[in-house]
Amino acid sequence: MIKEHRNDHGTPDTVLTSPSADSVDLEPRPMRADAARNHEKILRAAEEIFALDGVMVPIDLVAERAGVGIGTLYRHFPTKEALYEEIVITRIRGLIETADECAMNPNAQDGLCSFLREFAHQTTEKHDLFDALGQAGIDIKARFSDSFDELMTRIEVLRQHAVDAGGVREDVAAKDMLNLVMGSCYAASQSGNGDVSLQLLLDVILAGIKNTN
Repeated sequence: MIKEHRNDHGTPDTVLTSPSADSVDLEPRPMRADAARNHEKILRAAEEIFALDGVMVPIDLVAERAGVGIGTLYRHFPTKEALYEEIVITRIRGLIETADECAMNPNAQDGLCSFLREFAHQTTEKHDLFDALGQAGIDIKARFSDSFDELMTRIEVLRQHAVDAGGVREDVAAKDMLNLVMGSCYAASQSGNGDVSLQLLLDVILAGIKNTN
């Protein structure tokens, strides 16, 4: 940035100054295709190994499972905490995108039900991973409260659309629906036939929230 000021003789001087923070483009550059692939491989490997062996495993085992060098891993995730955070944020972001897609369903009730089934699938699939993070003392809900609030806002939009269309009971809050689904996921995991049991429980929940008036 170029600025002009007056010197002691009253004549203008030209001075080069550093650009202000507001003038700098802070948008991150998109990753190259190979870097994006490595990023995804590291995340997938970390999810798998943390779920199986806990989050205290050495970080080089994550790199080995992902098939990348330790230097590549650290370029993407300078600390293990950064890796934890990216895993959680990626999952929440995926649910937000799913909620937005379901909100475009012309049948609002079907859109809500589709989201709840996908939420159940994600909860079941990532159960061991989030248990491992919790056992390591990571309070996921507290650390990512803003992201969870954004997700709940999207789910409430789905619920309200279904209520307005007359397909869902008005007295069942979005939080109640999620609690019912998460309880069903836990109950199904304790049974001998998890997926079959979960689908049955989801059918009961979805039938229960329908507006029968």
